[in-house]
Amino acid sequence: MKAEILNELNQIYESEGVLKPESVVEHASNPESALHGQFTWDDSKAAHEYRIWQARRLINVCVTILPTVNKEFRAFVSLESDRKQKGGGYRCTVDVLGDDEMRAELLTQALSELRRIRRQYETLKELAPVFKAIDKIEAKMPVPLAAH
Repeated sequence: MKAEILNELNQIYESEGVLKPESVVEHASNPESALHGQFTWDDSKAAHEYRIWQARRLINVCVTILPTVNKEFRAFVSLESDRKQKGGGYRCTVDVLGDDEMRAELLTQALSELRRIRRQYETLKELAPVFKAIDKIEAKMPVPLAAH
């Protein structure tokens, strides 16, 4: 199935010279398309899912001032353990930073995300110093982090 999806995305790209989400949705509207099943076609359900996405985006862009350093930061963060065990949700960043266990989890998540970014951009040699700095931080971690 993944190969069929990639094939159809490549077809759209080749026909238009760029891959636009609007074109993907238009192509996927054909029930015979491998892309069709990747979308919610029930408009009321899709509208609800879109509002949930909008709420996540709203939560993610809210910032507050960290009192100890007088600097803006995200007001809420999502911890992986909450997503897995409690169906998701966000916690106040100040609360997470103030709890050793949650802070360690957030740091582990951040480093995991940085590894993902590294894989995505490892061909850009200009970022080698950034990747080296990440390696130094990971080396200082008390327990080795599992690569995701």
